[in-house]
Amino acid sequence: MEFIEKVEDLEALYGTPGAASLRKVVRHLTPLYRKWIEAARLCVLSTVGPEGVDGSPRGDDRAVVRELNTKTLALPDWRGNNRLDSLRNIVRDPRVSLMFFVPGSDNVVRVNGTARLTADAALRNQFEKAGKVPATVIVVQIDEIYSQCARALMRARTWTCGDESKDLPTIGQLLSEASEGEEGGAQYDKDWAARAAKTMW
Repeated sequence: MEFIEKVEDLEALYGTPGAASLRKVVRHLTPLYRKWIEAARLCVLSTVGPEGVDGSPRGDDRAVVRELNTKTLALPDWRGNNRLDSLRNIVRDPRVSLMFFVPGSDNVVRVNGTARLTADAALRNQFEKAGKVPATVIVVQIDEIYSQCARALMRARTWTCGDESKDLPTIGQLLSEASEGEEGGAQYDKDWAARAAKTMW
């Protein structure tokens, strides 16, 4: 198998990008990009660090990020598994990318920029839910915003294919396999719903 080693060879395979794909990029929140991002309750945060790259889904029951100004977004870090992969990366390498999804739309909006973490109490308190606040907030400086074409989600039939999870392994099974039976299993799956309900925020 031969691999492509030069950008010139890559570009020769694909040709010149269309004008629209270049003109769609903006450097700050515009009214229409703002409307899109405010409708998104789910995004994927991508980071890079010394150990490699990380992609992490981030979700909320309202807009997943908050606008601080036209060049800055705030993403609360709600409870997770405390691995801190994304957060460690941000502390050591600020480059980030966000992909925003809205149920029912095959389009995606992307934000590329840099990020820093803060435990500022005033900012954390803006995200308060039922007396709880995030441990930190990811503050993203926007370098560029642009829409992603719908083909990927259309090919996958993301919002129309129905539930295809019936025969998938459970998280307890995956954890048991990875830990050679030391963690996870049926009890992990049985306890998950109650545990999640208590630790959602």
